[in-house]
Amino acid sequence: MDDDDDKPQLSAETFNILQQFYAEAAIKEELLAKQNSEKIPFLENWQLSQFWYDDNTIITLVDIILNSVSEGAHVALISCPSLYKHLKENSFQKNIKVKLLECDKRFAVYEDFIFYDYNEPLNLPQDMEKSFDLVVMDPPFLAEECLTKAAETAKFLTKEKIILCTGATMEDMAQDKLGVKRTDFVPHHKHNLGNQFCCYANFDISNKC
Repeated sequence: MDDDDDKPQLSAETFNILQQFYAEAAIKEELLAKQNSEKIPFLENWQLSQFWYDDNTIITLVDIILNSVSEGAHVALISCPSLYKHLKENSFQKNIKVKLLECDKRFAVYEDFIFYDYNEPLNLPQDMEKSFDLVVMDPPFLAEECLTKAAETAKFLTKEKIILCTGATMEDMAQDKLGVKRTDFVPHHKHNLGNQFCCYANFDISNKC
C-alpha cells in the first residue's frame, strides 16, 4: 500500500479557497511593498468624500496624538486614513498601538485596518469597547446623520479622549454629541475645501503641538 494513501487529502473546494486566500495575500503584500518603497500615495476618492490633510497638518496632528497619550496607549483613527502612515511610523516613540477604522478597502493593505461603515456605527468587535485611550475622527460628510453615527462609534471606543476634525458648521452639534470644544489648531488639506475646517477636542491640546 502506498503511504500517500494514508495522508489526508484536501477537497477541490477547500484547495480552491486556499489558493484564493494565498493569491489575495500575495497581492496585498505586493501592493503594500510598492506603496512603501515607491512612496505612492492613495489618491483621494471624492465619491467617498475623501480629502487628505496636507503634510503640515499630518505632522502636527501626529505630534498632538503622541503628546496626548501615555506609553503603550491604544489609538483609533476613524475615517482619517491619511494620518495612519505617519502615525504608524512614529508609534515606536511611545510604543502605541494604532487601529484604522475606514470604509475604503484600499487601506486593507495595512495590518491595522478594520472595515468601518458609519451607517453601522456599532458593527465592531465587542472587545473594542472602551479600549482606546484616544480616538481621532474625521467623519466623511458634513451632515447631522454622519456626525451623530460617528459619535456613537467614538463613544463606544474611547475611554475618554476624543479629537474631532470637521467643518465649522458642525461646531454646535459636535459639542452636543461629543462634548468637544474648538481648539486653536486649524487643519488644512492638500486641496483647499470650500468649507472652513476646525479641530475640536474634549481635552486641552494647546500644549500638545
